[in-house]
Amino acid sequence: MFSILDSWFPDSFFKDVQNRMTEPDTSSDNPGIVAFPPLIWLIGAVISALLHFFVIRLPIMSYSACLVCGIALVVLAPALALSAVVTMKKAGTNVNPAEPALTIVRGGPYRFTRNPMYLALCLLQVAFGFFLNDWITLLFVVPLALIMHYGVVLREERYLTAKFGEPYLELKREVRRWL
Repeated sequence: MFSILDSWFPDSFFKDVQNRMTEPDTSSDNPGIVAFPPLIWLIGAVISALLHFFVIRLPIMSYSACLVCGIALVVLAPALALSAVVTMKKAGTNVNPAEPALTIVRGGPYRFTRNPMYLALCLLQVAFGFFLNDWITLLFVVPLALIMHYGVVLREERYLTAKFGEPYLELKREVRRWL
């Protein structure tokens, strides 16, 4: 069985995966992010839910108050993400961060934050914490934001700076990274 796996995954495959996790990919026209951002959110959401249901529950406040907060955020987060997707498509650039950036986007939610889709994923995690009325699940936004920051955002910023130069640096001076 291992010989079959060896034929499918040569030794260089595992070294390549390790390198992609630690360094941005500079050989192709993309930022070399560590993973697809919605997948990063999904993994964190599943882990936080498993902790909530099988390990510990730390209630935030009354469930009715949490429900109101959760509903507000679960409306806001997809609206923000959808607005960002529409704005990127109208600008004629790729939405998937693993594909090449074709232009710098300045409209829509990008006037207020350089990372509206990643912000939306963080808001979705907070909404999930409110729906479960659980501090642990809610606080999972911290590792999510850190992984997004170091594994996605900073890599994208290096890539966009190298690709677009001064126009992107100007955007960085004018628009906040997160909020």
